Amino acid sequence: MTPQGNEVSLEKDIYPNYDLILCISTYSATAPLTAFAKKYRFRGATLHGLNRIILESGLAVDYETVSRNAEKLRLGMTNADWIEIDFVVNRSRHTLRLELAGQEAQKSHGLCRGGPDIANLPAGEIYYVPTGASGAFPLKYEDGTIGLMKVNAGRILEAQLLRGNQKTIDQYREKFQSDPVTGELGELGFGTQLLPVSGRDIQDEKILGTLHVATGRSDHLGGHLTPDRFADKRNATHDDILFAPHKTPEIDVPQVRMHRYGKTEILIENFKPAPYMAGLLS
Repeated sequence: MTPQGNEVSLEKDIYPNYDLILCISTYSATAPLTAFAKKYRFRGATLHGLNRIILESGLAVDYETVSRNAEKLRLGMTNADWIEIDFVVNRSRHTLRLELAGQEAQKSHGLCRGGPDIANLPAGEIYYVPTGASGAFPLKYEDGTIGLMKVNAGRILEAQLLRGNQKTIDQYREKFQSDPVTGELGELGFGTQLLPVSGRDIQDEKILGTLHVATGRSDHLGGHLTPDRFADKRNATHDDILFAPHKTPEIDVPQVRMHRYGKTEILIENFKPAPYMAGLLS
């Protein structure tokens, strides 16, 4: 809708006619906007969930510095074979192992100076598209319910209630059982910046020491999961699951380990960069 009240089509009236597009929205439009940027050859950024804290911190930093620091971390984390994340919830320990097959780590650093591209702002993360996953991890839902997600062959296959509302778990289980790719783990990401907590995942997942996994669509990250592979295209979303002290205080992450070049390195301990990760930034 234009300021004059006219209804327009993004694909017909906006994408073909502009070289730079900023999408300020309630929810993330990164996946579809990335696909359309490649088709219509524009650059842009998604800035969903903005608030004053983000405007005064995550969007007020020197992105040349953000890019340099992200590259330091990327170089120290690229070509990993696998990453294991330990979780403790209700005094029980669970481990999620994500297979990475030696892939090149990618970075979100906020700069789009080449061809068609979309930045996710605020930026500052290292990420991978897993080639497989196994084990289990806790998931905290919006209503506070916590479930244990059991993973095999890269997908969530079962959800078990740990605390909260059984109906919430049942609804989630019904979704990935009826549309299995909604439970596929399509991203593993690590924050790279020293930023204040904003209360919005778009910034808080970029904080150094936090990590996130995501389910669903992954084509905008270089993955294979495109909208046409979902049973219902309305389910073709990319859903980040952030683990951070302010967001998931009920869930501890005592250790995150990375294996590459025949050696295992500790990346994070209790949401703080371990010496290996901290050393990459020195």
